[in-house]
Amino acid sequence: MRAVMNEMSWVGRQEPFIDHPHVSALYHIMVGRYGGHSRSGAKKNEDGCLVWACEKADWEFAAILDAHHSAESAELVIKGLKGIKADLLKAIHLDVPESFKELETRILTLFRSAEFRNECQKVKGETACLLVFRKENYVWWLSIGDCVLYLFHPELAAFDQYQLNQRNFYEWIGKVNTFEKPVPCFSSGTRELRKGKTILLLATDGMIECPRAGYENAESVYQVFKQAENANASVHHLLKTVEENRGRDSATLIAWQIDCSVEGSEPSDGRIPPELREE
Repeated sequence: MRAVMNEMSWVGRQEPFIDHPHVSALYHIMVGRYGGHSRSGAKKNEDGCLVWACEKADWEFAAILDAHHSAESAELVIKGLKGIKADLLKAIHLDVPESFKELETRILTLFRSAEFRNECQKVKGETACLLVFRKENYVWWLSIGDCVLYLFHPELAAFDQYQLNQRNFYEWIGKVNTFEKPVPCFSSGTRELRKGKTILLLATDGMIECPRAGYENAESVYQVFKQAENANASVHHLLKTVEENRGRDSATLIAWQIDCSVEGSEPSDGRIPPELREE
């Protein structure tokens, strides 16, 4: 019998959260939303998100979207993912590694389809899009545009590694659409998790580019999670800091903790970085 799956989805024009940071939970996943500070000129929220979660924490699927000119492109992507939900869940419930391969194939098939691309030409504006799927001790992502996926683990922090993808500008889905190009441009990857506690965080640019917050530095974001009691408190802290610094752009965050019992890969000669050696 499969574990219970639940979901949430949202776009900013449903509830913009201007001047009002808001954090909610779907099982162990924290979803933070903030529409910006009205005194800095915030008038609308064009972000969006989708989260599917397994009650037993066997897997998570999440997407964040940062649209501009209108929220229509974000709504279209969420509608498209919901439209193939049954197919995506079939892929999710396959064994590893087939689940990752099949999920990516089905999502790219959607984005490349003539029907979806035609719908993109009818919307106002375009959106950055970041999709993430975690199952067992692996995480997969597909990134179009400038949203960020962080992976926080002390062993990786010792090497100043905090981020899985790179922000890429001039990539979107919507009126201007990378999947209309002869060669669509996006990035994707799969990462093995380390043993112990890992935090995954998806973020739109309202957090990253907030003036005076310091969150353009990924290590500063890591320190928030390192010092806070849990992911809930961390997301609250990040959004509160954006509010206090009167960030104008919308900030959407999705964060959760994975406790991995599987040993990660180690070098064949058993080398351990000096920072991690026991005295």
